[in-house]
Amino acid sequence: MANGPLKSEGAEIDGFVAALEAAHDVRDVAGWRSGFAALDRALNGLSRGLYLLIGPSGSGKTAFAKQLADQMLRVNDIAALFFTFAELKDDLRVRTLARLSGLETHEIRRGAGYLLHNYGAAKQPGADEPPAGWDKVKAVAAEAKSWLARLYIIECDLTSTYDGIERQVAAVRQAANTQHLLAIIDDAQRLGDGSIAIDARLPLVVERLSDLAARLELPLLATWPESDRDPPQRWAERAPGAAAVMVLRDNGSSDAFTRRLELHIVKNRGGEKAKVAFDFTENLSKIIQVDRPR
Repeated sequence: MANGPLKSEGAEIDGFVAALEAAHDVRDVAGWRSGFAALDRALNGLSRGLYLLIGPSGSGKTAFAKQLADQMLRVNDIAALFFTFAELKDDLRVRTLARLSGLETHEIRRGAGYLLHNYGAAKQPGADEPPAGWDKVKAVAAEAKSWLARLYIIECDLTSTYDGIERQVAAVRQAANTQHLLAIIDDAQRLGDGSIAIDARLPLVVERLSDLAARLELPLLATWPESDRDPPQRWAERAPGAAAVMVLRDNGSSDAFTRRLELHIVKNRGGEKAKVAFDFTENLSKIIQVDRPR
C-alpha cells in the first residue's frame, strides 16, 4: 500500500494530465520496447507488472528471455537484472556471444584454441594474430560492453527468496544509478515450495511476483515450465494475477537450421491478445521475428 497523505482523484488528476502534457516524445508504444516490433504492438511495450512466459522444456524460453534482456538494453535507457536457476553465468554469456557473432554455441564453448584451428591456418609458433573466428567473438564482446555494463546476472539456488530478489533489485538500482530496471527470473517455479505440486504452486508464485513487480515498480518477466499441453488460453485462467501471459510453442515446422515458434499472448492487460511467430536457430541461440507462420 502506498505511503503518503490520502488524496482524492480530483486532487490528483491535474498533476496527471500535466505529466502527460509534458511528455513531448512521440512514442509508438506506452512501455519499453522489446526489440521485437510485433511483440511491442501486442503488449504496447513492457510496463510495470508480471509477464509470465510459459513453454515446455527445450522450447526456447531461456534463449527468448536472454535475447529479450539484451535487446531491451540496446533500445531503452534501462538496466536489467537476470536471475538464473538452471544455467550458469557463462552459459548465458555464450548465448549472447553466439547470437551476436554468428558462431555456434558449442564452438564458442570450446574456446580460442578450437576456433583458431577451425577458422584459418593452425597457429604457428610466434604468430600473434588469431584468425577471423576468434576475432569476431572479441569484436562483438567489445561492441556489446556499452549495454552489457547495465546487465547484472545472479545465479540462484533453492535457498533464493523473494526478499533476496528485492534486495538485489535495490542493489542494482544503486549500482546502475537508475530506477528504470527490467527483472527476469528464469525457472521461476523454483521459488515456490518444492513440496507443493507444480500446478498448485503456480498461482502462489504468480501472486508473490505480481506483488513484487507492483511494489518495485518494474516489468518482471518470469519463465515457467509447461507440463501439460493444454490449449494456450487455459494458462490465462491459471495465472489470474499476471499482467500478461504468453505461451511459447513449437508449431512443428522446421528446416535444417531453424524451428518455427509461435508465441501465444493469451492474456494482456496492456494491449491485445495476439500470436507472434519467430524462427529459432538453436545453435546460435538466436530468435528472429517473422511475418507469418509457415
